[in-house]
Amino acid sequence: MGRADERAGRSLWLVNPAHAADAPKISPVRQRGRDFYAPNSEDLRPDEMRLIACGTGMPTARPKQAASCWLLELGNGDKFLFDVGTGSNERIAAMQIPYNFLDKVFLSHLHTDHFGDLDALFVSGALAGRQRPLRVWGPSGETPERGTKYALDHLRKALTWDLDGRKGLTDPRGYRLEVNEFDYTAMNEVIYEENGVTIRSFPAIHSLDGPVSFVVEWSGLKFVFSSDTYPNKWFIEFAKNADLAIHECFIAVPSLIRKLGFTPEAALTVGTQIHTAPEAFGKVMSTIKPRQAVAYHFFKDYDTTPLVFERIRKTYDGPLSLATDFMVWNVTKDGVRERMALVEEHTWAPPMASPPLSPDMADRDAESERLGWKIGYSDFIGAGKLDYRDVIEPIYREASEVLGREMEYPTE
Repeated sequence: MGRADERAGRSLWLVNPAHAADAPKISPVRQRGRDFYAPNSEDLRPDEMRLIACGTGMPTARPKQAASCWLLELGNGDKFLFDVGTGSNERIAAMQIPYNFLDKVFLSHLHTDHFGDLDALFVSGALAGRQRPLRVWGPSGETPERGTKYALDHLRKALTWDLDGRKGLTDPRGYRLEVNEFDYTAMNEVIYEENGVTIRSFPAIHSLDGPVSFVVEWSGLKFVFSSDTYPNKWFIEFAKNADLAIHECFIAVPSLIRKLGFTPEAALTVGTQIHTAPEAFGKVMSTIKPRQAVAYHFFKDYDTTPLVFERIRKTYDGPLSLATDFMVWNVTKDGVRERMALVEEHTWAPPMASPPLSPDMADRDAESERLGWKIGYSDFIGAGKLDYRDVIEPIYREASEVLGREMEYPTE
């Protein structure tokens, strides 16, 4: 459910174009059009928007669906990540996008199913070729300790051992976080405006003060992402006329009881008060009337999806996608196309957008001097090394011969 042929008003009885009298002859050797998206295989038109679901699941983990993460690509070359929930980093990697282009992250709130893979994106993205700071926008909290800056300052501290151990060994430019905290109570105020792209935020209602929703406007197109929220008046006001409107739609209350073992009291509270119930999602979409409504935040299984779909349809009969990971939407002024992405599970890092810097142990020495503490092995640990120079030094000689320059074997 949620595929294009299940949208309201679309007939399932359309004649296959191949049956038409003037249908082109099918070649046994030439490519045909795809009904799926293959990463790194299609150009974006200058006025086109592409959204890829890199995480659509729930707070609990499963291999099939990562937690909340949405990759928005624009025809001007800009790319934005909205949330980086637990498990989503590998989905982002599967898109094979050079990491220099994946340097802008917008966090809706600080539940781990919405920012739990930020540390992985930060570190692995730098290792895989991001040669600039990772820029992160996120809301303040009711107190400083509940805001994005506090969370990311402490995330950076938690990574002290990791980052110190890489100094002098890898290109250092990507291991910086640039945090842009904005007021969570701001009402549709601009938090980002570059290259013809405007991003605004407005409050959401979820768990505590602090969560927000986002609106992206570019080239006459409008994308809205609610993140987690109880239905609220601000979404109704600011999401109108959206081309693509993503709003959470939690698993139906009976499924919370049956599949997750919630008590009825907990299921009702979580499923209807902390999150948006399917029936309420439908009412929101009936009010704002987007070109395409996208429901997410439920495990999309054979025995849960029908309940979600049926309950949405009690209150909404418009264009609808029930999201799962790797679903893709291409949006232009002419229409919205929905497909699934087929990805290579054995993917490696994508090409670097610019040449890397060679590591320099002087960086480690400089940081050691700043800290007043020598980064590296203690004498105790260093004394544990075995002398395997006889098998390792030939690797350096081989590299020197192949590369045509001297690669010195380390003396320490």
